[in-house]
Amino acid sequence: MRKLKNSELNRKTIKEYKNSKKAPIVLVLDNVRSLNNIGSIFRTSDAFLVKAIYLCGFTATPPHKDIHKTALGATDSVNWFYYKTTEEAVVLLKKTYKVISIEQTENSIYLNDFMVRPNEKYALIFGNEVKGINQKIVDMSDASIEIPQFGTKHSFNISVSVGIVLWDFYNKLKL
Repeated sequence: MRKLKNSELNRKTIKEYKNSKKAPIVLVLDNVRSLNNIGSIFRTSDAFLVKAIYLCGFTATPPHKDIHKTALGATDSVNWFYYKTTEEAVVLLKKTYKVISIEQTENSIYLNDFMVRPNEKYALIFGNEVKGINQKIVDMSDASIEIPQFGTKHSFNISVSVGIVLWDFYNKLKL
């Protein structure tokens, strides 16, 4: 078995990416502090053809060298918007998206049990690395999804959570 060369991967150009049909998913980052996590989320969003990322509160925005270090150019392909508050973004998104907090809450639905509907648009909210999603934002959400965990820790790194959830949604949407 031989590793493929980059030239053999048939990757889209930025123009092709911009013109591609996107997954009916936007990500909302609620006060994410790590620039490396933000960059990693851009990179993962590019891989799963996410429609856009909404950067909210004190979440940093491109251009920034620490975001670019992990994004590897995905800040050029993935559409993004900045909102001073997450509430502002959620109010706007609720008009056309099912808003879902990715958080451990009462009555949360395990990710593997969540039914993704192909004709629905989803706004997936991910929270601060220490405090999670602000309770006010959880209260505004239509549902809460929890990633099942079985060890001694009670959380994943946000960029890992984004990867797990997007992989699951992408598979369920059969894109």
